[in-house]
Amino acid sequence: MFSRNSILGSMPPVVKNLIITNVIIYLITMITGNFMYEHFALFYFKSPFFKPFQLVTHMFMHGDFAHIFFNMYALFIFGSVLERVWGSQKFLFYYFVTGIGAALLHMGVMALQLNGYMAEYNAGNMFAQAGIQDILTTPTVGASGAIYGLLLAYGMLFPNNIIQLIFPPIALKAKWFVLIYGVIELWLGLSGKGGNIAHFAHLGGMIFGIFLILYWKKNNRMYY
Repeated sequence: MFSRNSILGSMPPVVKNLIITNVIIYLITMITGNFMYEHFALFYFKSPFFKPFQLVTHMFMHGDFAHIFFNMYALFIFGSVLERVWGSQKFLFYYFVTGIGAALLHMGVMALQLNGYMAEYNAGNMFAQAGIQDILTTPTVGASGAIYGLLLAYGMLFPNNIIQLIFPPIALKAKWFVLIYGVIELWLGLSGKGGNIAHFAHLGGMIFGIFLILYWKKNNRMYY
């Protein structure tokens, strides 16, 4: 059996502190309710609720228990490996670059959607007003963009490592795992069948992760 202290003690420091911070903020959010979402979730940059610091703070907020559980589980599994390989400073830098990059791509997609709704509204479609209002008032929360960046990094650094999935119960090489997840996110984002999940934010984390890792490789800075 593993005690709580042994599990925390096995984590590298940045991963451990990120998980602790996420859990604390999740608990505060459950207690305070809409206050945290209204101030620290990410709103579209033209929304009256937008503040620049939300590009960071939204990464520490989650919508429900399943959301934070799976994100923190992936952070523990993949982040622990990457932090030990890269060191704490480089890992933390990568985490925030991919998380903020994910938010920026998500904002870009929202801008395209808003422009489309505005064109429909100006053409006389009054129903488009609901879409405009939705973009301006719907908050985005979660560390998923950074988590997908970690998945991408793990797949690039350890492409042939085997990942055992729980559902479906199959084993895949990391490179195929990452590719499949990327394709699914792209399809869900383009098709609009992904519900209220920010699929392009997930892709944004992967895209910014690719560019950062390729830059490090090109300049021989991958491991220092």
